[in-house]
Amino acid sequence: MKKIFLIIILLLSLSVNAQNKQVLYDFNNLPQTLLLNPGIETNYKYHVGVPLLSGFSTEIGSTNFVPSDIFSVDNLSINDKVATVLNRLKTSDYLKLNTQIEILNAGFRYNDKTYFSFGFYQEIDAIGYYPKDVFTLANEGNGAFLNKSFDISQLLYKVDFLGVIHAGITQKISDKLTLGGRFKIYSSALNLQSTNNYGTFTTNEGNNNIYVHYLDNVNVNLQTSGLVSDNEYIDDPSTYLKNTFLGGNLGIGLDFGFTYHVNKQLQISGSLLDVGFVNHSKNIKNTVSKGSFTFEGIALDYNSNRNYWQELDTAVKQQLPTTDNQDSYVSWRPAKFNAAVKYSFGERRSKYCYDNTYKDVYTDAFGAQLYSIFRPLNQQFALTGFYGKMITNNLHTKVTYTLDNYSFSNIGVGISTQIWKINFYGIIDNLLNYSDISSLNNLSIQFGFNLIIN
Repeated sequence: MKKIFLIIILLLSLSVNAQNKQVLYDFNNLPQTLLLNPGIETNYKYHVGVPLLSGFSTEIGSTNFVPSDIFSVDNLSINDKVATVLNRLKTSDYLKLNTQIEILNAGFRYNDKTYFSFGFYQEIDAIGYYPKDVFTLANEGNGAFLNKSFDISQLLYKVDFLGVIHAGITQKISDKLTLGGRFKIYSSALNLQSTNNYGTFTTNEGNNNIYVHYLDNVNVNLQTSGLVSDNEYIDDPSTYLKNTFLGGNLGIGLDFGFTYHVNKQLQISGSLLDVGFVNHSKNIKNTVSKGSFTFEGIALDYNSNRNYWQELDTAVKQQLPTTDNQDSYVSWRPAKFNAAVKYSFGERRSKYCYDNTYKDVYTDAFGAQLYSIFRPLNQQFALTGFYGKMITNNLHTKVTYTLDNYSFSNIGVGISTQIWKINFYGIIDNLLNYSDISSLNNLSIQFGFNLIIN
């Protein structure tokens, strides 16, 4: 299990498609917006993303903690800094990571009202909540916390590395309403998770010894799939990459979305993404610890040849047994919700469309977007205000201001340009804080290249 926790630490520490792509959502009719809302309107005949470069995005974020809290150069000792951070952290605080790479992204128009899109992407998604009691016990010991019950249920994390094959349809129902849906096949190469744990650790003053320790009603379940094969840890990266394409544990999911024009200038849209699950049945190794145990130290008898440590080990295994199994299990994907309202204004221009006609568009737009994602402990929200500007017919920009769990000062900027048939877009978040990356608790970058034929 040490290897499992090492992998979790590496994933959370070294890697950085942002879950909330507030700048990309409904931005300049980009093909990637279809992955955020399959009901977004399209005005081109077909698109093909540059393989491995059509869409790359990465985000790492933490709440109530940044690296400089511990590693800044000052007169405080690192032990004091760690203690300060631990005192500040709450059990609802977390560290999360999401990275996504599009391997294939393409689409074509079937007729005037129907557009099909399909592709394949790989994704790493991880979240770990801070087990404050566990950290405090490990950092300070139990001597100063007599009669305090340390809660084991705070051990809560989930790590996924998977591939997603998807196919979607965008259907124009009327001049005002467009609906869309997307079907997904998940292929999980790696899943590590531990949820629904419970139990407590308590230290009291003892009668026969100084202290008596209680592990009460403990139930800890560490589930893994894709990590072990034939009782050996899989350490070949190519095996994980291969399993992301129908080689791992499989599941299915659905996306839904819509766009509705109240009038020519006012638009509302929304989507529900990743409503699905993965059934884990291959390369399973689960570790379960369950039971209760009371320990009051060892009273040594120097005239005895008893093997005290063996007796203690046997007692622990009997009262708090740890067992491995290969039971299959289901993990749910983190479903996401988007809702947005946009008002367009400014200079009215004509835009060439796929059917050899011209569509009136406005150079400016502003609005608001609500985002939510379902996580193991609770639902997370973000609220974004945005302003978009069409500088030329082939150059578009978008600026966002987002309130979320990380900060109240997240300003994002996006740019999209098209030269001939080649489109490029780039997006960056937390623009004001890049002068000191060590003080950032959220970092997000996105970019991509597409071939778009009108």
